[in-house]
Amino acid sequence: MFKKILIANRGEIACRVIRAARELGIKTVAIHSEVDRECLHVKMADESICIGPNPAAESYLNIPSIISAAEISGADAIHPGYGFLAENTYFAEVCESCGIKFIGPSKNSIEKMGDKITARQLMIKAGVPVVPGSPGPVTIEDPDLFKLAKKIGYPVIIKATAGGGGKGMRVVVTEEALKNAIQMAQAEARSSFGNEAVYMEKYIEEPHHIEFQVLGDSKGKVVYLPERDCSIQRRHQKLLEESPSPFLDESLRRKMGKAARSAAEAVDYVTVGTVEFLVDKYRHFYFMEMNTRIQVEHPVTEMITGIDLLKEQIKLAAGERLSFDSKDVRILGHAIECRINAEDPSRDFIPSPGKITQFIAPGGPGIRVDSHVYTGYTIPPFYDSLIAKVIALAPTRAETIMRMQRALRELTVEGIKTTAPLHAKIMTNDYFAQGDVCTDFLPKHVFGNE
Repeated sequence: MFKKILIANRGEIACRVIRAARELGIKTVAIHSEVDRECLHVKMADESICIGPNPAAESYLNIPSIISAAEISGADAIHPGYGFLAENTYFAEVCESCGIKFIGPSKNSIEKMGDKITARQLMIKAGVPVVPGSPGPVTIEDPDLFKLAKKIGYPVIIKATAGGGGKGMRVVVTEEALKNAIQMAQAEARSSFGNEAVYMEKYIEEPHHIEFQVLGDSKGKVVYLPERDCSIQRRHQKLLEESPSPFLDESLRRKMGKAARSAAEAVDYVTVGTVEFLVDKYRHFYFMEMNTRIQVEHPVTEMITGIDLLKEQIKLAAGERLSFDSKDVRILGHAIECRINAEDPSRDFIPSPGKITQFIAPGGPGIRVDSHVYTGYTIPPFYDSLIAKVIALAPTRAETIMRMQRALRELTVEGIKTTAPLHAKIMTNDYFAQGDVCTDFLPKHVFGNE
């Protein structure tokens, strides 16, 4: 087992890694930018090292500084959390070349699943259903562009091959809009990922966004855990997750879980990852992507299974074997997670950085809060706006909704605007109560039309 882990991240996920490591008897090193000196993960860790100025490019994305911090502190492993360098193949390779264990999958697994076209081809070979689409990248110069779009069938969606988080994506309803959409998606992909390649897929209307947590060990064993429903989104960004999905039945759950396992096996996956699917209204499911890291929404799976995913991730990276099978896992209730962001929903979700004058986290039976903020903490404008995750667990979905309503009423965040009022509104929505949830839920049932 590792003796010391450096956490190449910040905020709530860094705090989460520290807690898992501490329960395993492992010391931790927090890195931070200049503005993050007072962040909670810095206070919690056994050691802390400032690695650069405030911009992420000069700190949390600065690979030489992070590796130097690991070597100076004597860390024998690095946990990348999510975002930043978590799915960066070069970073994983550098860690390996420096004799530092990267707590995540191999460089090859990240590389194969990080490129959407390569991943599609691998999934087809593995027998995992994929959305009908182009066999490779598309450009406006392709002579068969319009013929291909017609064959796939409008509406289509243009996606960045190296994309994620809703960037580099454009939905196209008519032939006349196709070339312009490709150019816009290419420009956004080039700016966001340094890679302008895009491909074309059939746009699944009224889809459910369902994902499966997978775990793999170094001996080739892979298991899947019960699904998470991530259908409530705003512009392809998840806002709320729940498990199990109100849309799936046991038969479809097993079928999709086995497909997720096949996807992970196709890239010899080790540690913790997530296979994401789109499910249409006829219950046909299609592989969308695989995230080769821990997810923001992992607590809902932990709550309904009792499995500590961070501890499992660390143990698997250290070479330990999986001690359970998918059939051993029991669903212990229903869990919902609300992501509380420092944003103002009434002003088109404009970021709301600033000093938190009062922070009171909810508590009581079945409530968990993952956060890095506290009264007096100042949220900087340089990073992701997530400040807390409120998770509720109860025996039934209806009870969980009521429990989350109670928790959101208890949550107090003063000094800044947050998305908590929006979540409170969702919890009292009749369509949500009925489980009538697709990716168009917010514009259709909450905002009217964006």
